[in-house]
Amino acid sequence: MILKEALLKGMNEVGVLFKEEEIFVPEVLVAARAMNKGVEVLKPYLKQDDNQVKGSVVLGTVKGDLHDIGKNLVRIMMEGKGIVVYDLGTDVPAEKFVEEALDKQVDIICCSALLTTTMPEMKKVVDIVKERELDIKVMIGGAPVTQDYCEEIGADYYTDDATSASEVAAQIILEKGN
Repeated sequence: MILKEALLKGMNEVGVLFKEEEIFVPEVLVAARAMNKGVEVLKPYLKQDDNQVKGSVVLGTVKGDLHDIGKNLVRIMMEGKGIVVYDLGTDVPAEKFVEEALDKQVDIICCSALLTTTMPEMKKVVDIVKERELDIKVMIGGAPVTQDYCEEIGADYYTDDATSASEVAAQIILEKGN
């Protein structure tokens, strides 16, 4: 409740104000730092003791993109569902997503992008997974990403927020029977 109704709602408002040029990068950074501190306080309470999902994902922001606030929220929400998350960080090339997914034997590759110019890297991930006929789902998300783009590049899933990403990931893993 606190995460969704206060922290995320506040960051959404910060995003709107930034887009409307009512605040600028320094204010956005201060808000993001405050939100990260709040999330750290909440993190122990986001854990679910019952019905823990048994599965794993690799998660990262695609090559050319250094934004990680949304990715970090997704990681925290997934961990709260009991999913093991291998966070690759930012500026991750398509090949690294796939290599790490194979090495860690994960169920899902989760790609994030905030810049439209970096979104084509998501398609590269999808293409590699399909070329190699891997049994790994690809989930994409980020501010400029849409369901239409997901369908256009052939990704398996799109979610528009951290809560949905964790719920969809948990459902995928449960359906796989891990």
